[in-house]
Amino acid sequence: METVASSKMENHKSLNSRDPPTNRALTPLRVLRGVTCLMVLVLTAFMMLVYAGFVTAVIFRFFSIHYSRKITSFFFGAWLALWPFLFEKINKTKVVFSGDNVPAGEEHVLLIANHRTEVDWMYLWDLALRKGQIGSIKYILKSSLMKLPVFGWVFHIMEFIPVERRWEVDGVIMHQMLSSFKGLRDPLWLALFPEGTDFTEQKCIRSQKYAAENGLPILKNVLLPKTKGLCACLEELKDSLDAVYDITIGYKHRCPTFFDNACGVNPSEVHIHVHRIPVKDIPTSEDKTGSWLLERFCLKDKLLSDFYLQGHFPRGGTENDLSMFYLFYV
Repeated sequence: METVASSKMENHKSLNSRDPPTNRALTPLRVLRGVTCLMVLVLTAFMMLVYAGFVTAVIFRFFSIHYSRKITSFFFGAWLALWPFLFEKINKTKVVFSGDNVPAGEEHVLLIANHRTEVDWMYLWDLALRKGQIGSIKYILKSSLMKLPVFGWVFHIMEFIPVERRWEVDGVIMHQMLSSFKGLRDPLWLALFPEGTDFTEQKCIRSQKYAAENGLPILKNVLLPKTKGLCACLEELKDSLDAVYDITIGYKHRCPTFFDNACGVNPSEVHIHVHRIPVKDIPTSEDKTGSWLLERFCLKDKLLSDFYLQGHFPRGGTENDLSMFYLFYV
């Protein structure tokens, strides 16, 4: 088991040895810049909450849920758009997209992604912004993030779904909130991380041990996915969804923490591979859906192994660099 985990570390070494060092040390200037940017984001979020949040999410909702969501999406989508500009323009993180070039229209989609580190979900904003859907993206995420001052309040207004990682609690909340997304006239991007937690070496070893004991594939770069969340989403939204976007995220040269992200230390590059799957091609029974999801994560595992060796995903260059135009595309 440890041999499998160590081979993964060799893959990381292969990637690092192929590329030049980034020279992005944590300098006092980077810390100052990161703290300043975070203060700006907190203050702008607070201003949005005070001047727009209650009116758009509460008052307007008495008259029209549709227009309440539409106006909330506009205002708070504009705030979310600041994060990709922080990552790509201020911190100079290169974001490379590959795979399918998904449409920029008003699709209803479910996004499933690997969970490599605590900030994976933030980089989905970079894709959503380019497609004009940053105000439409919602996450199924751990409830502790919903309790954060200011940021957590924004997540509540944007109707993110909190989970405790205990299905007897989460199942009720998920079905209740998912049912409110049925038949939406507006686009919906709902993001789910089926692994249920971020990847670490120790979690990988436990996942591999479980797989070996139960005759499941041994995965090196992702954890075994959990199926209940995906099945709940497909069950509640089966008549509303157009597609599932299977997203695989890889980092150069080191997986970032939130503080790394804010200060622009890491990552130097984020690679995002997208595979669009029409919802009609996904099985409907729970057993077959679970097998389908496991197959997708086996493919992710292979994609990431190749990424760590080659430094890129196949079919790259599907999206343009971020420009100020996208602020008007919200």
